[in-house]
Parts: sequence; C-alpha cells; structure tokens
Amino acid sequence: MLLPIVQTINSYLSDYVLVILLLLIGLWYSFRTRFVQVRCFGEGIRNVFGNLSLNGKKHKKGMSSFQALTTAIAAQVGTGNIVGASGAILTGGPGAIFWMWVIAFFGMATIYAEAVLAQETRIHTGKNHIQGGPVYYIRTAFKGAFGKFLAHFFAVAIILALGFFGCMVQSNSIGSTMQTAFGIPSWVIGIILVLACAVIFIGGMERLAYVTEKIVPIMAAVFLAGGLVVLLMRIRYIPATFAMIFSYAFHPQAIIGGGFGMALKTAISQGAKRGLFSNEAGMGSTPHAHAQANVETPHDQGVVAIIGVFIDTFIVLTLNALVIISTLYTPGGILANGFTGNEINAAGETIARTNLAQTAFGEAFGTAFGSIFVAVCLLFFAFSTVLSWNMFGRINAIYLFGHRSVIVYQIISLVFIFLGTLASNDLVWELSDLFNQLMVIPNTIALFALTGMVLKGAHNKSK
Repeated sequence: MLLPIVQTINSYLSDYVLVILLLLIGLWYSFRTRFVQVRCFGEGIRNVFGNLSLNGKKHKKGMSSFQALTTAIAAQVGTGNIVGASGAILTGGPGAIFWMWVIAFFGMATIYAEAVLAQETRIHTGKNHIQGGPVYYIRTAFKGAFGKFLAHFFAVAIILALGFFGCMVQSNSIGSTMQTAFGIPSWVIGIILVLACAVIFIGGMERLAYVTEKIVPIMAAVFLAGGLVVLLMRIRYIPATFAMIFSYAFHPQAIIGGGFGMALKTAISQGAKRGLFSNEAGMGSTPHAHAQANVETPHDQGVVAIIGVFIDTFIVLTLNALVIISTLYTPGGILANGFTGNEINAAGETIARTNLAQTAFGEAFGTAFGSIFVAVCLLFFAFSTVLSWNMFGRINAIYLFGHRSVIVYQIISLVFIFLGTLASNDLVWELSDLFNQLMVIPNTIALFALTGMVLKGAHNKSK
C-alpha cells in the first residue's frame, strides 16, 4: 500500500522538482561565479594532487583538505556509480549518461558553493570538534522559525536517507554481489560489515579520515585499471559507444520506446536522479566533509570539492557506463543477451537483480572473474560510502539531539546495515530515494539565499 504512494511521489520529484532545482542552482552558480568549475579547475587539481598523501597527519580537530575530499568522494563513489549507472542505462537508455554529464558539469559549481558555505558557517564545539553542514548555513540564511524548520527538516531527511535507509541500500548491494561472486551467505557479510563499521564508528572522525584517505585512492585505481582493460578489449566499439550516448540523449525513443516526449523526459529524469545519487551535488551531504577541512580560505576547499564531482562522474561513472554500453550493446541498440531496444525495460527487472555491471565485466573477463571483480570493487565503494554517510547523519543527530544521541544513533545505524544484507526491499530503496530528493529542497533554498557569501570568496580569491 505504501510502496506505490512513495513511487508516485518519487516519480514527480525526480521528473520535475529535482531536475528543475538542480539545473537552476547549477546554472545560477555557474554564471554568477563566471564558471568557477572551468576557471579554477586547474587550481583544484593542484590543491588535490599537490598535497596528495596516503598517510596524512592527525589533526586536533577537523581533517586535512585531502582527507575531507576523500571522505566526500567516499560518499559520492558508491552504488550510484555501479548500480546507479546500470539503472540509468536500463531505464533511460545510453542517452541518460549524457544528461548525467550535464547535471554534473553544473553540479561542480553547486558543490563549490556548498563547500564554501560549509566552511564559512561551521562552528567549533568545546570538545575540539567541528560541526558544519547545511543545517548551519540554512540557519545563517534564515533566522527565526522558518530557518529552524528548514534546518530540522533537512536534518531528519538526511538521517533517514543516508544514516539509516541509505546505509541499508549500500549493505544490500555488498551482500548480494558478494553472494553472487563467492557464494558467501549475505548475512555472514552483514555480521562482518557491522563489526568493521563499529570499530571505525567508535574511533570517530579521526579514524574515519584515516581509513578513507587510504581506501578511496586504492579502490578508484583498481576499478579504473579494470575498466580500462575492458575498454582496450572493446576499443573498436568505443566510437559507436559515444555515438550512442549522444544520439540517444536527444532521440531516446529509438531505444526506450514510446513517444518522443515521454522518452526524452525519462532519459533526462533518469540522468538527473541517478546523477544526484552518484555525485550528490546539490543534495547537501558532502558539505559535512568539506566543513572539516583545515584550509586557509573557504575558496580553497571549494575548488577541491569541484574535483570530487569530476572524479566521481566524469571518470569513475563514465568509465563504468562505457564498459556497460560497449560490452552489452551493439550500435543498433541491442543488448548482448538478445533484448532489443523496446524490450530493455522488461529486461531491466531481471538484469538489475544480478547487477548489469557484473554482466558487462563478465562478458570481458569471463562470468566468474567479472562477478568477483565488480563484487570486490563494490565492497570497497559501498563500505566507504557507509562510513561517510554515517558521519553525515551523526553530525545532524548531534545538531538535533546533542552529543548524547550519538550512541543511540550508531546502534540504530548498525541494525540497518545488518538488515540490508538480509533481504532486498523495494520500499527501502524508494524511501532512500525519497529522502535523498527531499534533502535537495531546503539545501537549494539556502544556496540561493546565500549567493553573496559564496561570491565574495569566489571573486576575491580567483580573479
């Protein structure tokens, strides 16, 4: 009874509200900052890779800029890049990847603004902790009852979306892919996950930063290496793959079926929704990590945040999409398993359950090794996402209920992580999507309201 209601709300939000808000805020900050994502891209690269370290020093409070970035990327690079890209292609066709790129390009300006505001409005607590994120810049933008309502609405939404339901979704992906690849019962994986997460949660921000700065570069390198091997094996299909992405972005009815208008709306909305779930620009999650960075100016972390979206969408997600399309589609739009364009939606229900990425890598590496490769990559992707999302939820639990709430919050989070490995529940996935999308509304309202604060840093530091 509840599932169809949530699905209807999600459909409306992703097809209309989400697309409009994300494009508007991305366009707004792109033009107002004179395309900071282009002007300051080189500066961001230098800030990230000029100080790259897998053994960063401990900080009395907060994190290094690189640790904050890896924590943010840990949140961004998760099931959204593997399972999410698969879902977008199955539902919206290869053209959905083009719209993911569009959303990500403008999202780079959005996430710059989020990181700057997180730095500008963060607070230092008496326990040498830094608290920062959308709830703090929402309260800065709007005083009184309205600001308090928006901040509380966001805090509740992110706790449910990421801290509870989101972590359940991530652990479900880990459990199902590991069971497919190795035959290990998913509940066993659940117990191992809970124990590993508990150890890191107890260590607080410092231990989380220590883990993510090591996991993220390694997991990205392994996945990129595997993906590049597949693309070299399928190199003669690469031109056709890009042609399909651009062609079906504007003529999706040829592969999705139905009328042009409905097909185009599906391709765009899938690109927007899956793009948000992937890079999280505009959602209000990664500002919690960027608020922790010890940098000279907010602008310095803003340009670092831009690189996070670039790595997530234009490198990791794109590589996965190219592998899937070049391996499972022919230039005529036919899946390797024999399904044609109009049958893709029907095929999606079957393929999605075994993970389209595992099927694609299996075509290149062999079924067994392909499944193992994706399972291991997804294990690290989703595990690091769970760690970061838990931190984001914890910051908001502290905002709502104080530091005493942390123990209760962590126990509930661990229960959800374990439950996620027991069974797949469509309602949980839909609820996670729902609260993910609801987070965007108060976050973008505050982003518009605090434009002046963002521009002050953007223009003064980067002329």
